[in-house]
Amino acid sequence: MKKEFDRIAEFAPALNVSLNSVIAPEYGRRMDDFNTGDVYIHPRSITINSDHAYSYTSTFHETSPLYRSLPYAIAHGYTDIPVHPLHVFNIALSLGVQNNSEKAIANLGYYNIFFQRTVYPGDTIRSMSQVIDKKDRGDKPGIVHVRTAAVNQMNEIVLHYERKIMIPPGKSENAVFFPDEKFPELNLAAILPNFKKCPHDMTAQTGRDTFFEDFQEGSILAHRNMRTITDEHIPWTYKVGNTHPLHYDGIYASSLSGDMGGKCIVYGGLVFSWLAGLASRDCTENALWEIGYTEGYHTRPCFTGDTIGSITRILKKEEGPFDGTGIIQMQLIGVKNITPADAIQEYGENIFRKEIDKKEKGLNKIENKIFEIERQIIIKKRPA
Repeated sequence: MKKEFDRIAEFAPALNVSLNSVIAPEYGRRMDDFNTGDVYIHPRSITINSDHAYSYTSTFHETSPLYRSLPYAIAHGYTDIPVHPLHVFNIALSLGVQNNSEKAIANLGYYNIFFQRTVYPGDTIRSMSQVIDKKDRGDKPGIVHVRTAAVNQMNEIVLHYERKIMIPPGKSENAVFFPDEKFPELNLAAILPNFKKCPHDMTAQTGRDTFFEDFQEGSILAHRNMRTITDEHIPWTYKVGNTHPLHYDGIYASSLSGDMGGKCIVYGGLVFSWLAGLASRDCTENALWEIGYTEGYHTRPCFTGDTIGSITRILKKEEGPFDGTGIIQMQLIGVKNITPADAIQEYGENIFRKEIDKKEKGLNKIENKIFEIERQIIIKKRPA
C-alpha cells in the first residue's frame, strides 16, 4: 500500500497557482440576450422515481389517493400511481431556469398551464423554451414572455405553459445560444387514461363531500390546515432542478435590495405546490385529472418561518368528458401569516380581485396575500 501512495505522490504537481487563470462561470440571461423566436434546449433531465414522487406528495400535503395508492389509481384507469402534475410542472420550470430566469428579478406570472399526458415513476423529463415576446425598457428591467414544453423519454409532450419574467437590462458575457433549434407544435388535446367508474369499495377512500355535486358555483372554502415553511425548501429547490441562487445562497440573497433581497426567498413553485396540497382534502380528493391553470401570479414572496394557507372559490361547473364526471373551474388564493378565514373576514371580496389590476383601479394591495391562480379539474360525480 505504501508503494502505491509513493507512486501517486511522484505525479502530484508542484503548487503553482496563477490568480490570472481563475474562472467564475456565469449563468442566465439579461434582456439583450433574448430575441423573439429564440428556442432554448434546457440542459439536464430528471428521471422521477417512485420515492421522489411519493416524497413530493407527503411534503406538499397532497391527500388524494390517486397519487398515493396503487390499487386506487389502477381502479380508476391508470397503469401505475401517476406523478403529481405540479411535481412535473416544477421540474419543467426548474430545468428552464438556467436559460430563462437565473438572472431574473421576479417571476411575474404563469399562463395557460396544460397537462397533456400522464407521467409515471420511471419517466424522464426534460424541457425547452421559446421566446414569445420581449418588452425592453432601456436601462430599466424588461419583461420576457416564454413558452415552455416538457417532454418525456419518448419525446412526447407531457405539459406546456407560458410565463412572464422580469429581467435586468444589459447583456451577459456567457449566454449560450441555440441556432436553428425547433420548438414542437403544441395543442390542447389531452391524452387521458381510460377512466373507469368509481368502484364501490373505493368510495370511502376519499372525502364524502368532495364529489362534483358537492360544489356550488360561488361558494368559498377557507381551508383550515396551514403550513409553516422551514429550511426544507432549500433542498427541495434543488430536488426539482432549480438553479437560481436566490432560493438557497444567503450571500447572493443578501447582496440584493428591496422585497426580493436580504434573505433566501422560497422558490415560488414550491409555494404553489403547498397551497394546492393544503386545499386538496376539501377540493380535489375525487379529482381524476388536472386539466391545467389558466392565469396566476405570485403577489408577495415567502421566507422560512412564514405560515401559509389556502382559499378556494368555485367559479364554474360543467359536464365532464366521460360519464360520471364533471369539470370544475376554481380560483386558488394563497395567504401568509393569517388564517384563511380571518383573511376573508378582514379583506372581504377584495381578496379575490387580481392584485395586478388594483393599482389602476385605486385599490390597495393585500400584504398577506401571496398567490392567485385559476385552475380546472375533471372530478368524479357521486356514484349511485
